[in-house]
Amino acid sequence: MPKTQPSDASVATATATVGLTVIVPAYNEEDRLAPTLTAIRAHLETLDAEWELIVVDDGSTDGTVALTEAARAEEPRIRLLSTPANRGKGHAVRTGVLASRGRRVLVTDADLATPIEELDLLTRRMDEGATAAVGSRALPGSRIAVRQHALREVMGRMGARLIRAAAVPGIHDTQCGFKLFDGDKVRTAFARSRLDGWGYDVEILRFFHQADWEVAEVPVRWAHQPGSKVRPFAYPTVLAELVRLRWGAPRPARLAVPALYLFCAFVLYAGLWGGPGHSYLADSGQDQQQWEWFFAVTADNVAHLHNPLFSDLQNYPLGVNLMANTAMLGLSVPLAPLTLALGAHVTWAVVLTGGLAATAFSWYWLIARRFVRSRWAAALGGAFCGFAPPMISHGNAHPNFVVLFMMPLIIDRMLRLCEGLARGRRATRDAVVLGLFLAYQIFLGEEALLLALTGLVLFAFGYALASPDTARALAPRLLRGLGIAALVAVPLVLFPVAWQFYGPQSYRSVLHGQVGNNPMALLEFATRSLAGDAKIAASLSVNRTEENAFFGWPLLVVAVAIVVRLRDQPRVRALGFTALAAAVLSLGQNIPLLGTDRTLPGPWRLVAKMPFFESVLESRTAMVCVPALGILLALACDRLAVRRLRSERESSRRLLGWAALAVALLPLVPTPYRVTERAPVPAFIADGTWREHVRPGRSLVPVPVPAPSDTAALGWQIEADMGFAFPGGYFNGPWGPDRTGIYGPVPRPTSDLLRTVRESGKVPAVDNRQRRLFENDLAFWRADALVLADQDNVTALRETVTALTGSRPQRVGGVWVWDVQGAR
Repeated sequence: MPKTQPSDASVATATATVGLTVIVPAYNEEDRLAPTLTAIRAHLETLDAEWELIVVDDGSTDGTVALTEAARAEEPRIRLLSTPANRGKGHAVRTGVLASRGRRVLVTDADLATPIEELDLLTRRMDEGATAAVGSRALPGSRIAVRQHALREVMGRMGARLIRAAAVPGIHDTQCGFKLFDGDKVRTAFARSRLDGWGYDVEILRFFHQADWEVAEVPVRWAHQPGSKVRPFAYPTVLAELVRLRWGAPRPARLAVPALYLFCAFVLYAGLWGGPGHSYLADSGQDQQQWEWFFAVTADNVAHLHNPLFSDLQNYPLGVNLMANTAMLGLSVPLAPLTLALGAHVTWAVVLTGGLAATAFSWYWLIARRFVRSRWAAALGGAFCGFAPPMISHGNAHPNFVVLFMMPLIIDRMLRLCEGLARGRRATRDAVVLGLFLAYQIFLGEEALLLALTGLVLFAFGYALASPDTARALAPRLLRGLGIAALVAVPLVLFPVAWQFYGPQSYRSVLHGQVGNNPMALLEFATRSLAGDAKIAASLSVNRTEENAFFGWPLLVVAVAIVVRLRDQPRVRALGFTALAAAVLSLGQNIPLLGTDRTLPGPWRLVAKMPFFESVLESRTAMVCVPALGILLALACDRLAVRRLRSERESSRRLLGWAALAVALLPLVPTPYRVTERAPVPAFIADGTWREHVRPGRSLVPVPVPAPSDTAALGWQIEADMGFAFPGGYFNGPWGPDRTGIYGPVPRPTSDLLRTVRESGKVPAVDNRQRRLFENDLAFWRADALVLADQDNVTALRETVTALTGSRPQRVGGVWVWDVQGAR
């Protein structure tokens, strides 16, 4: 009769009654089980311990059960457990382990490929303090008497590397069927296991690894036995089980939090998704058009195998250094197929929506893993980190400050590096992965990475003040690990970064002036917050894409209360210091004294002229406060969620705490982004008529010449499948002998003249000197045609260009066209 498995609860509390249990899973093993049982019994008789031998029949169809029953008749310490159908080796071993009573449990294969005498080697390592000792064929000292087929060996080695990388670091051979475990611990592990197939070894060893129970790998004798049940198809099966083990099967509870984040992001961008081809974020200025161009030009470079770091489609013929601009090659390159298939406007919507959701989920994962016990407390913290007012502000136009999902991964890897150093583990693997993460983030956003590293330095300094002994112990070895990470990252980014700073159209730093936060910006509410006032926010910020603080005074009061209440924790004091220091730095070089026209020197002066920092908008440093505040909120929520009530007074305090969190956070709930209808592309461009007027290698000149304030031509170019180049545009490039970074092209006489006409509506007197300058500019731009679309002051622009060219334009496809191919 089949035996039933004990419940998890009974397993967890079971008391071992024998010294050793040997478990032999068996499936159609009548040809070799008898000598195996004889050999095991003979060796066990030599031991000075009580033992039991459990054979688990996994639905055999031969004489395995009868053979075992015969052995039981001779030796009552042999037990037989049977399952009515074949369920897999993992299920069989689990059945035996959960029914075992030994203080130690040995699992061995029915073929005894590893002789039972090797048990002494495993026992010795257990006596030295290990909680498990596993036989290994991959260590120096292992003795292989009969080898497998060469293909099996290769597949086994490849599988072992994948397993070691994904699930069980440090174990070179997880599949050798000879393992000795601490009985109570292995019963606990199998009670929580779920894999029934060949991958069960990995699952159990991973459980021991995560529980920080020492697993010793011991070199043993091993000989391949004919009749192995492992077939070639078993290898992909094990890999599939490894994927299931590493990431787990989707569960509704697990999907709830990311689904909620994604739903919120879709609600915010509902207007954009309502018509991706014609909807335009109202508060994005010209940035949406610029970003769509970045996605489109990168996809075009990928499709035609061009250099992804450069393009001459804007600012023709000088071009644009894409690495020196916010092209986000880490996303625009892998998303190139999406852009080519559905268009840059869809990629724009995907990046913004997915960026907010992914950033929130990444912070949720880190907070749940490192800071709190309550998943919903972590969800609150992740939601704040992903949807805080500065994030929502940049969500109008700056995906490089929205797609921040790598930051929690970088922080987690640094924490793992510290933990590994603290336990004496080799930190090389974590350092290498950290280096890869840092390199990838450089291709997502360098300024965001710089701010994140600034925040980490502030946190490290604050933690050193809060717990100097810990900091002093970790610092030397942590720096060594960071050095390894740098050795990995630098070669990967060396050429692109060198291109950024020394390649064509590179520049040194960007002129943006002093843009510090007004102190009141920390206390007020943002435009897109539920309690926000657009006029107040506008008076305290550069524009709606740069509302970099606006946390609201209730949240700041609650944050101070959290730090005071949980001040016994060094991490809380360090987080509080980080938020405060970042907020003060964000005030810039000159901090205004409220109610006066005086200012105080700000600490930003200390870094304002340092490399890289000189190009940072100092107000953006307030974004460092976001994760610090999010983690503090999660800690407070966790304290309220898991704390037991001891009195009515304690209950009142808990209610007060929930009320305070609600008062602090509800005013910050974001509201959906406004959208407007984008201007249609002229038929001259959309239907391809432009090809009749512009030759390959020549340019089309929009009137006025494109600039950061007028980017319609970028949309024209996207609509034309990047078929023509034009001068000017919206990008960062060099200006002057010092190669100072400016927004847009270096001004030329004709571009300045046409811009003035557009702004004033007045037609200037055109003389021969201006015509010569115009002809020089046309020659420089290699222009074939000038194109004027309907716009403000279109008549003045048409008359000016007519005077400059000396010819009347044609009306073609809804635009005015001057063919100037023969003008030079």
